[in-house]
Amino acid sequence: MPIPTSSQTVGPFFHDCLIREGENILVRASEHSQGIRIVGRVLDGAGEPVTDALLELWQAGPDGVYPGYDAAGNRSTATADFCGFGRAATDAEGKYLFETLKPGRVPAAEGGLQAPHINVAVMARGMLKRLVTRIYFDDEPATLNDPVLARVPGRQARASLIAQRQDDATVPSYCFDVVLQGENETVFFDV
Repeated sequence: MPIPTSSQTVGPFFHDCLIREGENILVRASEHSQGIRIVGRVLDGAGEPVTDALLELWQAGPDGVYPGYDAAGNRSTATADFCGFGRAATDAEGKYLFETLKPGRVPAAEGGLQAPHINVAVMARGMLKRLVTRIYFDDEPATLNDPVLARVPGRQARASLIAQRQDDATVPSYCFDVVLQGENETVFFDV
């Protein structure tokens, strides 16, 4: 009689296998681009740091165009100083850091424009599927009228998607904590 395979959780292989040095830097130094930092922590439902999470970002550039595509959505060559995709692992305190450009507005499915945002995927040990969320910016007036954010019920839930500008930083920085479950859970999208 065969012995059943034991159950396994996903990971924790991110630090060893999926993260290459510098993947959290989406922008290369450039004369024409002002970089920003996205910093934060990944926390479990009890507020404890998740030390083995992997975050992936995908975003448009300041012109509202995703690298590799032109304004009409057709494939094109990526810009030399901005790749639009990056990965970062959390450290022993659950912290992560990305260096990127503040995105521009992209078209909305029903017409009009979405507020500047960054798409985020979160993976960690024990999670069988990635979680997908967005980062909006508290100092962007368009955030209040974003059509996707408007569909999120409840002010506290919407607030979980908005990064807060950190005024004490020399480089413009935004704090965005990801809470995986519980009372202050970040809103995740079913995609």
